[in-house]
Amino acid sequence: MNDYTSLNDLGEFGLIEVIKKAVSIQNSSTVTGIGDDAAVIEPGQKQIVVSTDMLVEGIHFDLTFCPLKHLGYKAVAVNISDIAAMNALPTQITVSVAISARYTLEAIEELYAGIRAACAAYKVDVVGGDTTASNAGLIISITAIGEIAAGEAVLRSTAQVNDLVCVTGDLGAAYLGLQVLNREKQAFIANPEMQPELDKKEYLVQRQLKPEARMDVIHELKELGVKPTAMIDISDGLASELMHICSQSGVGAVIFQDKLPADEQVLDTAEEFKIDPVTCILNGGEDYELLFTVALQDYDKIRNHPDVTIIGKISEKQDGVRIVMPSGNAYPLQAQGWRHF
Repeated sequence: MNDYTSLNDLGEFGLIEVIKKAVSIQNSSTVTGIGDDAAVIEPGQKQIVVSTDMLVEGIHFDLTFCPLKHLGYKAVAVNISDIAAMNALPTQITVSVAISARYTLEAIEELYAGIRAACAAYKVDVVGGDTTASNAGLIISITAIGEIAAGEAVLRSTAQVNDLVCVTGDLGAAYLGLQVLNREKQAFIANPEMQPELDKKEYLVQRQLKPEARMDVIHELKELGVKPTAMIDISDGLASELMHICSQSGVGAVIFQDKLPADEQVLDTAEEFKIDPVTCILNGGEDYELLFTVALQDYDKIRNHPDVTIIGKISEKQDGVRIVMPSGNAYPLQAQGWRHF
């Protein structure tokens, strides 16, 4: 006999009560949260920003190596990243989960512990959602709500020729973290007695299992008096996201290979897996860093920022989107990132 609580015995309303009791309210704009037919939010004179993201077991995550607490945290962080990419402040989220019969109350509480940890980190309130049964594993859908002063939202469609192209943090780590985890999964399947070999791979694994939304950089840019001219978060790979900005802004771009930021573990592990590190950096995806453009006159304000790298500039549309190699040769940039279908 075990000490776990069956969700079948608890029922939907019982589960909702457990979730509701564990949630606290942090934002004054949250008038009514969990417990009514809908949440009530009063943002005052600001504009509302809304983004939804869904994570499906077997497609977006593998519970063989992804702890439920980490999964809950990541599910929130990837949505907050979209709010950050609009230059907005996240305030509320709704959480909907479809749960298969194999999950216990304790498992779902572990998932929500990660969700609450992320809510505390990003100062957002859980104000509702839905729970239902699933015949195909766990599905998590989160809607993030943010607010921003009128005219302050940053879109993908407003980059200008001669703007600087910038990225936060470093790239390629999440993709290689996934390669490491998949390798260890296969080793475990072959020999369940084998211990995972994650020595010197902690950073890569963390970037895959527990990414962070770059709200810190959003706040720092505001403190520096810098408003990006266009912005997007890097979920599907740098090349793909740059293509989105250029396509929607009607411009071209040139970036420089030797300016692309990568951690030493990325370079070493790419060599170990016999993968071109530049391919990982350009197309890996799931880094949830920010790709943004700024006006040339803001160069002095950002050039010494320790977590922002200037990787190129926006050019005329007819120039296309190009990458310049250390040799000086320029090639059309190819987007080979995550394809959803």
